[in-house]
This record gives sequence, structure tokens and C-alpha cells, in this order.
Amino acid sequence: MDNEKQYLFDNPKNIQRVLYLLYACCTLLVILDFVIHRHVYHSWENLPIFYPIYGFVGCVILVLIASWMRTFLMRPEGYYDEPEANDNNHSTPTSDADATSGHATDVKKDIGDRNVDA
Repeated sequence: MDNEKQYLFDNPKNIQRVLYLLYACCTLLVILDFVIHRHVYHSWENLPIFYPIYGFVGCVILVLIASWMRTFLMRPEGYYDEPEANDNNHSTPTSDADATSGHATDVKKDIGDRNVDA
């Protein structure tokens, strides 16, 4: 186990450093929000920390919409699994002689999936 490759975020100190860097960037941006003059179009853009609040609310709305969309986009757990052997839509020949005998009624060829929800 000593020969395992060590990745950057395997060390907890590196994770802590990245979090401190993120906190420092956020703090700097909030401070700059009070210092930098902005050319605003609407009066509410003059509110302190308007843009961080606007971004947070936007992300929350995206998560709520995505969770709502999950209700009708979600597929059953076994949706992408292989079809079962007893499936009536797909039959396979039992030997090469059956496949090459020329009897088209005996052999169904699997050309794509006919049960597509598109």
C-alpha cells in the first residue's frame, strides 16, 4: 500500500488550503463590492452585496427546477440494463445453420432498439 500514487487532494492539508483560498477570494470580492464604482441600470443594483445574493438565489432556483424536472425525466433503475433472454421482441438463432438457412420467418435480426421513448 505504500506504493499507491498520492493525489493532490488525498492530503487533508491540501483540501484545507483550497478552502482557505476560496474563503479569501470570497472575502476579497465582497470588499471590492464596496470599493469599485459600478455603472448600474436599476436602483436595486446599488444595494450592498446584491450580486452575491442574486447569484445564490439563481443557484437555488436552478437546483429546485432540476429536482422538479427529475420527477418526469427519471428512468427506472434497470432502464439501461441488457434485455432479458425471455424478451419476445428479440430472438436469437440457436445455431449458425438456423441463421444461414434463409428462412426469414424463423430468425429476427436485432436492428436497433424498437422501444425508444424519443
